[in-house]
Amino acid sequence: MRKEGSKLIAGRIVEVEAYLGADDAAAHSAAGRTARNDVLWGPPGHAYVYFIYGVHYCLNISCLPDGEAGGILIRALEPVSGLEAMAAARELDGLDFDSVRDLRKLGSGPGRLSDALSVTRPRDNGKDLLSARCDLQVRDDGFVPDWIETTPRIGITKSADMPLRYVIDGNKFLSRP
Repeated sequence: MRKEGSKLIAGRIVEVEAYLGADDAAAHSAAGRTARNDVLWGPPGHAYVYFIYGVHYCLNISCLPDGEAGGILIRALEPVSGLEAMAAARELDGLDFDSVRDLRKLGSGPGRLSDALSVTRPRDNGKDLLSARCDLQVRDDGFVPDWIETTPRIGITKSADMPLRYVIDGNKFLSRP
C-alpha cells in the first residue's frame, strides 16, 4: 500500500517470484554484491527497485537474513483501495471500476503495479516496507487464499525452469494464468 497524506492506495499481492542469490542465474545478486543490488543482501523487508526495458520500475522485497542475497518480485496486485488514484497514476482514463478486465490494467504485471503505486527507484529503493512510518508498506489484510499454486518463473531466460513463482490459484488479477 502507498500512503500519500490522507490518500490510501492498496492492492492485495496475488503473484510473486523468488530470486535467490548466487545459485540463481536470474537473480540480480547472482554476480555478487554491488552498489545497485545492495538492498537484496539484507536486512529483510526492504524495497529493491530496478528499472526494466527503459520503461518500468519493478518492486522487489529483500527476503533473506542480513548478509544473504534474496528477493521477492511483486508481479501482480488485486486492486483494493484508491482505484481512481491508481488509474490516474497509470494515465488510464475511462476505466470501468466494476469490470475485472479494466481493473486488471491497474496491477496485473510488475510494471503496471509499480506505476499504479507510483514506485520509482529514486523515491523508494531501500525503504523499510514493514515500518508503519513508511509511505510504502506491506501489510497483512487477513485474507487467506484457498490455494497457492507454484509454477516456473515467467518472462526470463536464465534459470526459468525453477519453480519459484507463487500465485493465488484462480485469481483474475495474475499477470498470466
